[in-house]
Amino acid sequence: MKRTTGAIAMAGITALLLTACGGEAATDDDPTTPAAGETESEAPADDEEATDDGDAADDTADEPATDEEASTEPPVRDQNAELVIWSDDVRAPILTEFADEFGTEFGITVQVQVATDVRQQFKDATNVDQGPDIIVGAHDWLGELVQNGTVAPIQMSEDVQAQFVPEALEATKFDGQIYGVPYATESLGLIRNTALAPEAPSSMEDLIATGQGLVDSGDADQVMVTPVGQQGDAYHAFPWLSAFGGGIFGTNAEGGWDAENVIIGSPESIQGGEKIAWLAENGALNVNIGGTEMEALFGEGKTPYMVSGPWAIANVDGAGIEYAIDPIPDFEDGGVTTPFLGVQMFYVSSKAKNPAIAQEFVNQYVPSVELQLALFEAGDRPPALQAALDQVSADNEDIAAWAAAGEGAPPMPNIPAMNAVWGPLGQATSDIVGGADPAERLAAAQDEVVAAIG
Repeated sequence: MKRTTGAIAMAGITALLLTACGGEAATDDDPTTPAAGETESEAPADDEEATDDGDAADDTADEPATDEEASTEPPVRDQNAELVIWSDDVRAPILTEFADEFGTEFGITVQVQVATDVRQQFKDATNVDQGPDIIVGAHDWLGELVQNGTVAPIQMSEDVQAQFVPEALEATKFDGQIYGVPYATESLGLIRNTALAPEAPSSMEDLIATGQGLVDSGDADQVMVTPVGQQGDAYHAFPWLSAFGGGIFGTNAEGGWDAENVIIGSPESIQGGEKIAWLAENGALNVNIGGTEMEALFGEGKTPYMVSGPWAIANVDGAGIEYAIDPIPDFEDGGVTTPFLGVQMFYVSSKAKNPAIAQEFVNQYVPSVELQLALFEAGDRPPALQAALDQVSADNEDIAAWAAAGEGAPPMPNIPAMNAVWGPLGQATSDIVGGADPAERLAAAQDEVVAAIG
């Protein structure tokens, strides 16, 4: 593993442990405060997997937890641990192996705890100085966590930064400062039934022509499926909405998202909205199809194309559909369809018991091929570390395809203002699919979002 070992690193850690413990070496009897914390992205897509929702109860409480308690009670920090990490129940066993190795290397006690709602429980516990040192979660929590003062900047060298997929590293930044170490990415792509559509479409127009031909011949019921529903789905609509330079927010001087520059009603977004209307007119978008209906239609072989993400593949496999994964096609008139990128990463608490130890773990253990590959096996998402991604992609066509589908994708906005967007923009896109005027609906959604942001 890539680590900073040796006398210098050990001396630095030991000195900070001594300082934190009032000049005495940490022992198993040194008390610490109790702890408690996780969830996933804010995108309200019906079919999007909750990539960080843990559903297992922590077993550190004095009394056995009931099923109800297991879903809500935060973990309690081991008073003897110098480093505590909160994760979901899927990743915790993997992290425990590496955390134990880290603890042995530096002569400290490390504990990995399962949290059922890391995001909320972390905020609550940290506000009363009872939180963990490190959490694992989605990048779009970042703005809120920074705003609440609960996470610390990551002191990452340029050499380490250069080892990550650029888009993944970008997602860790807020106001130009790095706050996380990424380990996985995900995005939307085009999942294609190769029995119905043997070749990848060269454009959205080509996709429509192939899909309509299959519907006309009776070989398919739908040209394409992706979640819309009566309330819309802004996450899945974004690739078309932003195809001509529009989208949700503009950027600030640091290159981050600017909540004071909402562009939902811009001419570029309206042009994207007109493409959404065109897709609906040609049978590719339907307000009667949500996540459940989408997966059923694709799994039954009733449509050649489905726009979704890695979370949909398990059901496709289960249905026995032979498939391929492609980037979402662009439009022939120059519209470039680019989905949001989601990133999973490690955060360091602003109130970590031993900040130097926490920084050492995320900077030296997380950017290792071994840890990134181990987490890949649990989540089946493209690794964020380029070397790990290259190694996985060489043997896994799906991962190589997902990485290609997300190449150049902007990270989903990680600013708190994004919480004001999903409902109004989702409804606007559903209304456009249903026949409403794109310019009018997007202008109204812009006003509603701006008012909600304040």
